[in-house]
Amino acid sequence: MLEVADIFRAQGPAWRRTVSLSLGQLKVMSAIEQCRTAALGGHVLRCSGCARTEIAYNSCRNRHCPRCQGSAACRWLEARQADLLPVEYYHVVFTLPAPIGAIAWYNKQVIYGLLFDIAADTLRTIAADPRHLGAQIGATLVLHTWGSALTHHPHVHGIVPGGGLSPNGERWIACRPGFFLPVRILSRLFRRRFLEALTEAHRCGWLQFFGEYAGLADPAVFAR
Repeated sequence: MLEVADIFRAQGPAWRRTVSLSLGQLKVMSAIEQCRTAALGGHVLRCSGCARTEIAYNSCRNRHCPRCQGSAACRWLEARQADLLPVEYYHVVFTLPAPIGAIAWYNKQVIYGLLFDIAADTLRTIAADPRHLGAQIGATLVLHTWGSALTHHPHVHGIVPGGGLSPNGERWIACRPGFFLPVRILSRLFRRRFLEALTEAHRCGWLQFFGEYAGLADPAVFAR
């Protein structure tokens, strides 16, 4: 099967000449390209019965490597399974439009932090509203920075139980079967709060702009 490492080894050098990557990103690509190759060394396995030998190359052990971190991913899934409650669960996604995704490319720490914080706050706020659920909820949020077309597309996936604790913490409040929270209300609140936070981040000087986006450093241009 074709693996990410095969793509990196075949197209990585040419692609890296067209983009600006951080030292950390370059290290991840290098680790994946070298994973389980002679570059990382290895060891010889020998069967005492038939005397057959086999060379096993070492893994990179980088947490981003899909090849050698498969077992770690399985352990993580097993641990999350143990945390699940005997209730329905819902899948929610909070995503950013392309113009903000472009800003995120050079401001990952700020934008990804806002994405997590505001997605979580939006879920908690709407769920706590008595007109919708009136409960304290929890959620597991996972960041994805690439879409299915392998283009830069920051978004978070959330797994949320279908209910939560009452305000006094004494009983469980379940949502209606097959329905968690109204999507339109969630999206409107998320959009408003994210834009407010993004504007504040710009005002505080937390964002950087380069190349074709350098003009966004001007508050008036950014506001438009």
